[in-house]
Amino acid sequence: MAPAHLRKPPQAPPVFTATPQSLVADAERLIKVSRDVQDKIVAAIKPDTAAFDSVVRPLSQNDNVMALEAHILGFYQAVSTDQKLRDASSKAEELMDEFSIESVMREDVFTLFDAVLKKNEDLDPESRRLLEKEHKEFVRNGLGIPAGPQRARFKEIKMRLSQLSIEFQKNLNEENGGIWFTPEQLDGVPEDVTSGLKRGEGENAGKLWMTFKYPDLFPTMKYATNTEVRKQMMVSNENKCNQNVPLFREAIILRDEAARLLGYPNHAAFRIEDKMAKTPETVDTFLGDLRKRLTAGGQKEIQTLLNLKKEHDPNADGRYYLWDHRFYDRLMLERDYSLDQQLIAEYFPLQTTIQGMLKIFEELFGLEFVEIVGEDRAAVAPTGKGNDIVWHEDVQVFSVWNDEGEGSGFVGYLYLDLFPREGKYGHAANFNLQPGFIDGEGNRRFPATALVCNFTKPGPKKPSLLKHDEVVTLFHELGHGIHDLVSKTIYSRFHGTSTVRDFVEAPSQMLENWCWTPSQLRSLSRHYSSLSPEYLAGWQEAQQARGKTATSPPSENIPDDVIENLIRTKHVNDALFNLRQLHFGIFDMTVHEPESHDAIEALPISATYNRLRQEITQMDGMEALSGGHEWGHGEATFGHLIGGYDAGYYGYLSSQVYSTDMFYTVFKDDPMNKAAGRRYRYQVLEKGGSQDEMTTLTQFLGRAPETTAFYKDMGLA
Repeated sequence: MAPAHLRKPPQAPPVFTATPQSLVADAERLIKVSRDVQDKIVAAIKPDTAAFDSVVRPLSQNDNVMALEAHILGFYQAVSTDQKLRDASSKAEELMDEFSIESVMREDVFTLFDAVLKKNEDLDPESRRLLEKEHKEFVRNGLGIPAGPQRARFKEIKMRLSQLSIEFQKNLNEENGGIWFTPEQLDGVPEDVTSGLKRGEGENAGKLWMTFKYPDLFPTMKYATNTEVRKQMMVSNENKCNQNVPLFREAIILRDEAARLLGYPNHAAFRIEDKMAKTPETVDTFLGDLRKRLTAGGQKEIQTLLNLKKEHDPNADGRYYLWDHRFYDRLMLERDYSLDQQLIAEYFPLQTTIQGMLKIFEELFGLEFVEIVGEDRAAVAPTGKGNDIVWHEDVQVFSVWNDEGEGSGFVGYLYLDLFPREGKYGHAANFNLQPGFIDGEGNRRFPATALVCNFTKPGPKKPSLLKHDEVVTLFHELGHGIHDLVSKTIYSRFHGTSTVRDFVEAPSQMLENWCWTPSQLRSLSRHYSSLSPEYLAGWQEAQQARGKTATSPPSENIPDDVIENLIRTKHVNDALFNLRQLHFGIFDMTVHEPESHDAIEALPISATYNRLRQEITQMDGMEALSGGHEWGHGEATFGHLIGGYDAGYYGYLSSQVYSTDMFYTVFKDDPMNKAAGRRYRYQVLEKGGSQDEMTTLTQFLGRAPETTAFYKDMGLA
């Protein structure tokens, strides 16, 4: 139980008691309240009397209050086990999106904003930024187009794009496909994966159901010795959501039309204008330069892997296929670097790893995390019912506080939803549930943020164990969560991760470096056999099944030689990893930067996706066997390009430039330096999007950011 002074936060957590009916009704109520606020301001204020305090501030305060409920209304579609609730959540989000489009296309409200901007009042920097950003948003949402048919068409496109985005993501969340395999076909796949698979009946008696969820898919691609099984999984996974193919095409074409209506040459020019990169040319140059630097390294890596494939399978046809890569990459790490991912995972049980990560954040940023369990849940719940403050029984919730040195005040709520289930969001992501801001009375509202992941569920003989890449993923997403928690802005619009897309990944990517630091890996690790007598017995049983005699338990912390081997592999096959990221980024720019509208209408999107992947990564897909590039539809599974990263996926790579620069400059020599951690918290994370991101970076680094560390880290300097 938490200490008394940390048991009663000053703000109750949100409750998750919605019904399908209440979700839609709440969305309609929020919309009505907001529309009334807009109507009253327009009725009462004329352009000549318009001022920030009479126009912008009340509208932003309404946005703040609306966000406290709106984010959660749309969140149920990603996490609820109830199909009706997920459908209602999608409907609520659609209604709110439509209202948002209507709001930014109100000419009467824009006229007042325009008048306020021209008055050039003396405002604090964040309020000035809010006014300028909101004013620009009206223009970018069609109010620069003369009233008439063209503006009406623009609004129609915006409405349709909202529907497409919701439907696309819903199809991904609801995806529940898979393949029946015999146990023999799954030879090599770890027992902790196969033991959890659904067992077949009737015509599938004796078979196992392998889904496309990450905890099934990735180990199969890494460990299945049967090439045909890996190929089948790879090709089927690329075709698991083909109902999204026409949705993706329609979205790409509509975006291009909308950008041209606004006077831009293409959607990329429209999207990148207000990012750090500013122009598509800057992005294309960055991606092109990186591709040049990486291509030779990629060819060399493939040749090495191909030689390994020939040794392993003398009858192979001499090509390196997409479904080969995870398998031979893993074999190479085991053979040349003595790296046993299964052994490493034994040292990272999920719960102890999370505790270790939270401890790192406590030390670095001056925080305290208190898990709210048992009676304490009922005590903090506004309803008095403990199960009301989570959306599923698996969810953990923490209250987060400043430690004594940082003033002991409350910071916010952190939720962890870690295991897969039907209908749940299928990747790993951080969702803001309630933003922080300053309310109308000058009081601070505290944020609530959720990590939604899909790690293997614990079993009776073994807890959930994380592969090292999953440790990195968890640290990355937790980094977004911390950004959300410690941010302190006046307006919810700028809270936490609400930065430009080509910066938002940098803070989390920077924190991934702790997963490659020996002292941190040691502190995060604890062998699962030391957690309970049952787990020890399970470990001994597993050893015997592998033909090993387990005399004494393994060391509690990960051995130094294992850490050393792991760290030596940080950049092994790194060129191929980054070429894969480049494929996503270049495909994104290709579909959003056509020469003409006719060109995008004529573009064979799936074939382009597959062709670019083959050319950039230099790995073959089915085109090498069937002769055509129309064999898979990876773009239909690519939620990023529909969910906000359109003409922005390059941000994962450009953010890496900033994150590596920050780590090398400030943390590399002493990752747990508390003074540096506090400075990072207050100069970078606390700012959110409340000031220009380049200013944030320059203030923290003491100079403009540079690419030197990025290329040096990758061995490309």
